[in-house]
Amino acid sequence: MAATKFLALVVQTIIQHPQMVGDELDEATHERMQQRAEQLSQEMTRLLQELEQRSQEQMLQELEQRSQEQSGLAWGALLFAALQQWQLWAIAGVLVLLCGLCWWLRKRSHEPDSSSEEESSSSDREQEEEEEQEQEEEQEEEESEGEDPDNERDLGRIFAKRIQWPAQNLAYRSRVVEEVVGDLLRVFHEVLSNDVFPVLQTAIRVGSTFEGWSPREDDAVYRLLVPLKPPRGHAFHLELGTTGEMPAKDSCIRVELVCTCMSERLAGEMLCFLHQPEEELRRNQGPSLLGTLCTGSYLDVQKTACWFQNFVRLAWVKVPQSRRYKMKVLPSSRSCKLQLTNASRRTLFIEMMFGVQQGDSDIFLSSQTTEAIFTPSTMWPEDCAVAEAKFFTHMARQAPHDSFHLKCLQLCARILVGTSFSTYTVKTVVMHLLTTIPLSGWRRKHFLLRLEDIMRYLRCCLEEKRLDHFFFGNENVPEEIILPPAFQTAAPLNLFQCLAQDPAAHAKALRELDELQDRLTRLLFYGH
Repeated sequence: MAATKFLALVVQTIIQHPQMVGDELDEATHERMQQRAEQLSQEMTRLLQELEQRSQEQMLQELEQRSQEQSGLAWGALLFAALQQWQLWAIAGVLVLLCGLCWWLRKRSHEPDSSSEEESSSSDREQEEEEEQEQEEEQEEEESEGEDPDNERDLGRIFAKRIQWPAQNLAYRSRVVEEVVGDLLRVFHEVLSNDVFPVLQTAIRVGSTFEGWSPREDDAVYRLLVPLKPPRGHAFHLELGTTGEMPAKDSCIRVELVCTCMSERLAGEMLCFLHQPEEELRRNQGPSLLGTLCTGSYLDVQKTACWFQNFVRLAWVKVPQSRRYKMKVLPSSRSCKLQLTNASRRTLFIEMMFGVQQGDSDIFLSSQTTEAIFTPSTMWPEDCAVAEAKFFTHMARQAPHDSFHLKCLQLCARILVGTSFSTYTVKTVVMHLLTTIPLSGWRRKHFLLRLEDIMRYLRCCLEEKRLDHFFFGNENVPEEIILPPAFQTAAPLNLFQCLAQDPAAHAKALRELDELQDRLTRLLFYGH
């Protein structure tokens, strides 16, 4: 730029101050040369202006380009610096996600679980119905008693109201248990109906919880007995033991193969285990029940329980209740115990036992746990649980709607904790009294009288060292309950035989009975 200006000035100097060549040039020539110099000067001035204008434009463009480059470099530096801080951004993102998760969990925790909400509403409805029923019963009793309210019957009502009865939502929970077990058995019939395994029948409700007198509250166990039928090609033979003990505790279930050749030709499905070659059976059908759930020729309790537990673990995802409850199979060698937990962490305990019906009676050979220290896995003791449940169902239909016999049994079972008396002892006493005292005498107003009868009956049995089993040789068993002929013709079975043979145990039982009487008195006066 500077060199261009210098050359322009040199040219302009030469033009404005031309060198004289001589005097001999005439005046006209001199004038033409002067005009020409002025034209060149004007043209040079114009050129210099254009050069300066172009130079200024070029400088502006260079400045803009440099500013853009500097701006790009600045943004690049900022972006590079931000990328260098990726750890900071990652931590910030994680914090945002954690805050969102905490907010969602807090909102979820304030929303009641559908199952727990349904259970709570069901419990409230049951409590309201019980309160209304109690008020109606009290009015009916007062009207029937006439003008003498201050008597022992009135005291029965007062003490009954003072007791803190276990808070149990039996109706809702029983319905849930029946749905769960029913769905599991439905899945079994859909998946394993054609396999060589015992055929599971409809479960039967048994035990104190379903009978309505369980002394326990939220941790009550809902027990069911699942009857077993032999699969195709098999037969069950019940062997009732060799000791002559009743009920038989050393009973077994012998499994026998039966011919299915005729049905095989008709159905075209199952091969006959008796007459088909073993190689063909192994290739096309698999082992028989003798090779899976039996020990020798006898059905094995532990193998059966383990097989069913594994089935439940696999089938649980197909049960509708799996969306509302988390299921856990609890350890058990002779039954299937389940623990169900909902979103509110309320638990439900279910125990499924297995049994084979003895003829067409209400007595089963079951997988129940015995009192013995060791029970062989092929032993299936005789069990009266189904007959007992049927007895209480029969009494509920025959008794007045305000009958208090289950409350009496429940209260007596509560005070047995820490003593050598079993709940089955008190249950047997109440069953005997229910068939000897008219059912009309078990209403609320007779509460104290019936408790006194129970304790007196138990004391008499202890003093005589004899308490008869309810189902052996008892003519008072309701006709609805079907018993095997051996039960009906048997001599009464003494449940206190061990006390008759052990004086120390007998003396201890008498002392514990006095303690039970004191506990019952405190419970009546203080309510807990």
